[in-house]
Amino acid sequence: MHKYVQLLQENPDFARIWLGQVVSLLGDWFNTITLVALVTAYSPEYTGLAVSGLLLARFIPPMLISPFAGVLVDRFDRKQLLLWSNWLRAIVVALLVLTTNGAEWLWAIYVLSIVQFILSAVFEPAQSAALPNLVSGSDLIPANTLVNITWSAMLAFGAVIGGVVGSLLGANVALLVDALSFVIAGLLILPIPRAKFKDAANETRTHDNISDTSFREGLRFLKRNREIAGTLLIKFGTSLGNVDTLMAIFATQIFILGEGGQVSLGIMYSSFGIGAVLGPILLNRWNDGSVFDMRRLVIVGFLMATLGWIALGSAWSLVVVCLALILRAMGGSANWTYSTVVIQKQVPDLYRGRMFSMDMAFFYAATVISTVLHGSLVDALGKEHIRTIAFGTMLISLLPLALWTWFTRRIERREQRQETVIVPQT
Repeated sequence: MHKYVQLLQENPDFARIWLGQVVSLLGDWFNTITLVALVTAYSPEYTGLAVSGLLLARFIPPMLISPFAGVLVDRFDRKQLLLWSNWLRAIVVALLVLTTNGAEWLWAIYVLSIVQFILSAVFEPAQSAALPNLVSGSDLIPANTLVNITWSAMLAFGAVIGGVVGSLLGANVALLVDALSFVIAGLLILPIPRAKFKDAANETRTHDNISDTSFREGLRFLKRNREIAGTLLIKFGTSLGNVDTLMAIFATQIFILGEGGQVSLGIMYSSFGIGAVLGPILLNRWNDGSVFDMRRLVIVGFLMATLGWIALGSAWSLVVVCLALILRAMGGSANWTYSTVVIQKQVPDLYRGRMFSMDMAFFYAATVISTVLHGSLVDALGKEHIRTIAFGTMLISLLPLALWTWFTRRIERREQRQETVIVPQT
């Protein structure tokens, strides 16, 4: 952990971004646990569909808006985008307090969640695109690992605390804590110089249409760079098996702890967070920082995710569910970290916003597909078949594992051919 502490000490601007992430993510899990519990309580007859609806409200709007959000990130002041996406989310989350007054406010949970995650669709690619300008190239792996494991640690810590606070102090307190977290995150970003969020040298370049910040030019960039196009599908492939709907059913209808299963849901999210912390930290032992190594480690990540689904399909107790979630999260977190670093290393600054927005759009698309499928299957088959659904998801997860293995070998063979020097005969 010394290198992560050193990175924060030597880079105060990155430290501010990171600390803001700590605060806002802690609040996010207060929000998630509370809203899942409210939606479950408001719709006892259609729990699977209702929970899936909440997840879709969080994922479909950013999936649709992400490509255009990337244009904003590459065209406008990234600092202002980060600030206002935080502060506007604070207002939206504060309004969610109204939804705790009864089932007649269920619609407002969905509407406000849509607005909140549209704003998140701007924040996420802006932060990822700016990160290479805040740290050196050699620090990209530890910086992204720290960002990712912080998300995971806040999941592990915040989910439990959020479940306890929601049960003891009520939903209103949990939601107001989340709103305050966005205000604080914005204030931490405020002192960072605007120039730190973009590469001024790249901004002045005009050849190869680099000054064109349109979405169409982003697509042309992908056509010219097939390796990047393939990398954008890593998060998509890993997220084809989204765990949120199944986790909510396990917690609120099978292994119930606390009011409405809030405590068991918090424990499950915490287990997922622990796995997400462990994944990139353990695999970094075999990562020399090269794109070559990270591509191969993504194969390991896909394999871990598949094994996690096998374990979840065999779960007969809360402990086994938690172990399965740890394994699934290890693979997903490693793949998230390495795909992000590869994009940052290989994409010029003025394209990064569009690439990361498309990267997130693919992630949201996979999540939407999984959420709709899982929610429909739970309502159609019943909670007693939830393990069968997990096994079916495992079979689906084999497809991205096989495709990425093939894609990686194809890239390696092409790179080897390009490096081969043909010595002419004399």
